[in-house]
Amino acid sequence: MKVYRIALYLRLSKEEKPIHGQGESGSIQAQRRMLQSFVAENFTDYQLLEFCDDGYTGTNLSRPGLQRLLSMVKGLAVDCIVVKDFSRFSRDYIVLGSYLEQIFPFMGVRFISLNDHYDSENFKGNTGDIDVNFHGLLYDLYSKDLSRKVRASLAVRKEKGVWASGHCPFGYEKAPEDRHKLVVAGEEAKIVRRIFALAGEGKTSVQIARLFNEEKVKTPAQFQIEKGRMRRTPKGGVFLWNVAFICQMLRNPVYVGDLVYGKYEKEAVGGKNRLKPRKQWKILPDHHEPLVPRALFERVQARRGKYRPAQYRPAQYRESHPLVGTLLCGCCKRNLQYRPGQNPYFFCPQKYSGAQKLCVQKVNAMYLEEYVLYKLQQKLSGDGGLERLRRELETETEDTKRALQTKERKAAGECRRLRQEHLEAYQKFASGETEAFHSKRTELQEAEQELQWLREKLLELEKEPVKRSEPLLALSRETVDRYIQRIVIWREDDIEIVWKSDEEDEGVSMEQERHLKNRRGD
Repeated sequence: MKVYRIALYLRLSKEEKPIHGQGESGSIQAQRRMLQSFVAENFTDYQLLEFCDDGYTGTNLSRPGLQRLLSMVKGLAVDCIVVKDFSRFSRDYIVLGSYLEQIFPFMGVRFISLNDHYDSENFKGNTGDIDVNFHGLLYDLYSKDLSRKVRASLAVRKEKGVWASGHCPFGYEKAPEDRHKLVVAGEEAKIVRRIFALAGEGKTSVQIARLFNEEKVKTPAQFQIEKGRMRRTPKGGVFLWNVAFICQMLRNPVYVGDLVYGKYEKEAVGGKNRLKPRKQWKILPDHHEPLVPRALFERVQARRGKYRPAQYRPAQYRESHPLVGTLLCGCCKRNLQYRPGQNPYFFCPQKYSGAQKLCVQKVNAMYLEEYVLYKLQQKLSGDGGLERLRRELETETEDTKRALQTKERKAAGECRRLRQEHLEAYQKFASGETEAFHSKRTELQEAEQELQWLREKLLELEKEPVKRSEPLLALSRETVDRYIQRIVIWREDDIEIVWKSDEEDEGVSMEQERHLKNRRGD
């Protein structure tokens, strides 16, 4: 008799988590007891799995525990999912509805929500009753309303001069008697002052990083570890100063005592944060004790050219290379960075600091993409992997298409409603009621932009049949994430690919073993 595989999913957001809580949250423990008790009373001959996200928002699916659960669902390794309520799984009612009505029934997974008295076993062949959809909508609206209130509250506090960030800039720490005030951190402040002094003498960020690495000056991460605020093992076994971090410090007005806020705004479509031009930032001067004289700070900015009008450039958006985040330097074990252009390439950022002499200088991105694609085709062609990938892509594309179609129908309905309200507001415009007219016009424009974006995404999916018929004609981020754990590079002719299947087998493939022997000279 088959053992019933039941997955318990537990989640608690940061807003719900106690500020001074240590270890696992009490709410997570309570959820676990509730779910385990329910399973014990209602099931026999089962295997219990647990997935937990403690301190993660429910407004999106970017949660490690949930992603592991969904991965097992795709692998047909889960028969039933049990949660405390719908909001533990997702607060986005469109996403929730897509999983409850389409994805989970298609995968044959039963879904149970205790507090909502919902069991998908009772709704086979149906889309569920109106109560389920109403609950999902309420969770979604609650989350969005809470998000707006939190942002508004933070803006008001910052306008009053309150330090409302969870982290302090390097060189400062929160006052013991008032965590909303910044005070100088002695040893860190000496390093900050030295960085600005060296920059004032004409040293570049690269030269400063190289000097600090040679002198073994403690890094910000080491200070955090000493204070017990971080647990971290350095890549390559040694902490190094980062050139980009020094660049950020040298242009940060916080070191002359200014509080800067209002640097970002959320896009109407997509919801991404976009950096506003510097002249639109909000600044409270002389907010806290400065570490650097203002004259020295301005001299450094003038030397680096950061405040020249010519430096203001509109934000440029481009898709990242599919291998970004997967490539590691064989010397220092840090992630390689991508440099686009006519001849794009990857490089190790530590090559500038001079701390590691054998760090990767330059690897041609197009050659690397072709090499990885060739190796991937070799790996999958032998054991029917290409056919499995084709089937998985078909399933994922159809799921994505259905979810987008649901959102598109909702957005189209919203546009129709707003057009009617905008027309009614226009009729009142002649009588002097202008505020409602302008407000409705803005809402309508945002809704139409979102509808256009959804329709463009649906049009892109029309090209998917070509991708599904030949799934490895080109390298994609999805394919890399699916099969590759990491790629370690020493030179263009010295590359090691670690496959996820090899990691799961807790062993080294024959190809990797031969590769390592050749490098050691065995």
